[in-house]
Amino acid sequence: MSPRPRLQLDRAAYAERLRAMWIGACIANWTGLRTEGVRIERPFFTDADWGKPLGRDGAPIDFVLLDPCPADDDTDIEYVYLHLMTEAGTLLLSPEQIRDGWRAHINDFIWVSNRRARDLLERGVLPPATSDPALNPDALQIDAQLTTEIFGALAPGMPELALRIADLPIRTTARDHAAHAAQFHVLLFSLAATVDLEKPRRQEIVRIVREARSYLPAESKAADVIDFVLSAYLSTSDRDDWERVRDAIAERYQERASAYGFVYRGFTESAINLATSTLALLFGEGSFRRTVQIGTLSGWDSDNGTATMGSLVALIGGMEELRRAFPGAPLSDRYRIHRTRPTLPDRLPQDREAEDTFTDVARRMAALVDLAVRQGGGQVEPTRWVVPPRPRDGTGASARATPGSEPRSRAPRSVR
Repeated sequence: MSPRPRLQLDRAAYAERLRAMWIGACIANWTGLRTEGVRIERPFFTDADWGKPLGRDGAPIDFVLLDPCPADDDTDIEYVYLHLMTEAGTLLLSPEQIRDGWRAHINDFIWVSNRRARDLLERGVLPPATSDPALNPDALQIDAQLTTEIFGALAPGMPELALRIADLPIRTTARDHAAHAAQFHVLLFSLAATVDLEKPRRQEIVRIVREARSYLPAESKAADVIDFVLSAYLSTSDRDDWERVRDAIAERYQERASAYGFVYRGFTESAINLATSTLALLFGEGSFRRTVQIGTLSGWDSDNGTATMGSLVALIGGMEELRRAFPGAPLSDRYRIHRTRPTLPDRLPQDREAEDTFTDVARRMAALVDLAVRQGGGQVEPTRWVVPPRPRDGTGASARATPGSEPRSRAPRSVR
C-alpha cells in the first residue's frame, strides 16, 4: 500500500504536549503509588473503593497533585536519559555513555532489574550484557517498561526510529517479552503524535494499540498479553466492565499461568503489569481521570503502568486534557529531581524546593526532536516539523526481537 501523507507537527503545540506528558506522568505516578503492591491477588480493588482509606498506610485512594512534583523511578531514569542525550547532542547513546550516566546519577531509589543492572555496571559489565539472564535474573521484570517511553515521544510519528534509539536503553535491563513490552510502550508514545484529535478518542487509541502491537514478534508473550486484553475490551459492550477483564488477567497470567504456558514471577513482573496498563489505556478511552483511576485500582505494581498510560493520555490530549480532568486545580510545573537524583544539575538555584520545570524539560526535548526529524528524513522548519510518512499498515520492519522469547499461550484467549 502507499504510505500515509507526511505528518506536520506544530513545534510549540507539541512542546506543550510534552510538558503535559511529564505533568501527567507525575500525577499518575503519585496517585498509583497509593496502591502499589497493596492488592496482588484477589480480592482486588473495584471502582467502589475509590476515595476510601484503603491505600498504603491507610491513605485514601484518590488523585495526588503535588507542588513541586517529586521524582520517582517512573520519571527520573528517563530524565537522566534526557540529560545524557542533551549533553552529548545525540539520540543514540553508546554502552559507555549509558554506563557513565548510570554510575554518575542512578545509585539509589532503584529496584529489581534496575538494581541488578546498576550492580553489573559497577563490575564493568556493559549494556546489553547487563540484561543477560545469566547475569541478571530479573530481566523479565517490569523495569524497562517504565523507564524508556521518552524515546517514543522524541520520535513523533517515526516508530521505527523510536525503536532504534530506545533499543540499548531497553536492553540495559530487559530481555525477551519484557523488552517487547517496553518496545510497545515506546511505539505508543511515538504514535501518539499521529492521533487525529477530531476523531473519537476511543477509536484512535484502539488504532495505535493495534499499530504498536503489529511491530512485535507474533510469538512473544507480550503480544499474547496485548491481544488478550484488546480482544476482551472490544468484545464487551460495557465500558465499565474493566474489573471482569482484570480478574480474567489474574486467572490467565497469575492463578493458572502454567495452564496457559506461562510463569508468574511476582507482582513486579513484566507480563501482568503490561496487561493492566493496556487495560487502563483501553477502558480509559482517552480520559486522563478514568485511565488513572483504572490503573490505580487494577492491582499489582499499580503505580508504574498508571504513570505510563496517564503520561501517554496527557501527551495525546495535552494540557487541555489535564485541565479538563482537574478544573480550576493548580497543575505544578516544578520538578524535584534531587529527591532521587541529587547529582544532576540544579536549573532553579533560586528555588529551594525544585530543580527544574516541565516547561524547560519540554524545550530540551523539542531540541532533540529536531535531531530525530532530521535523522528520520524529515524537515525541521522554524515553527513546525514535517515528519516522513510511515507505512500505511504500520507493518514496516518488525521491532528488533530479543533472543529467546517465551511462546504465546497454548490456550484460547477468551475471557471467562
